[in-house]
Amino acid sequence: MNTLTIRNLDSAIKDKLRVVAARHGCSMEAEVREILRQALMPSKPDRGLGSRIRARFADEGGANLNLPLRTDAARPARFDEGTTT
Repeated sequence: MNTLTIRNLDSAIKDKLRVVAARHGCSMEAEVREILRQALMPSKPDRGLGSRIRARFADEGGANLNLPLRTDAARPARFDEGTTT
């Protein structure tokens, strides 16, 4: 493990860190490790890829598609339709 020394830390920040660490039931050192881990390590997204894409492009207006009703039974694709031989 490595050691990190932080110099010239504002006393108000240190006091707040001490209070937060006590609230979480851990040392200030453990609290700082957790803060750094959360800030620097990627976390698992809480939504799926599709939801994140939709949220990102929602302001663009989206696309209005005329989707067929799903009342008809599925049918296999026919590749010979419209071909000329």
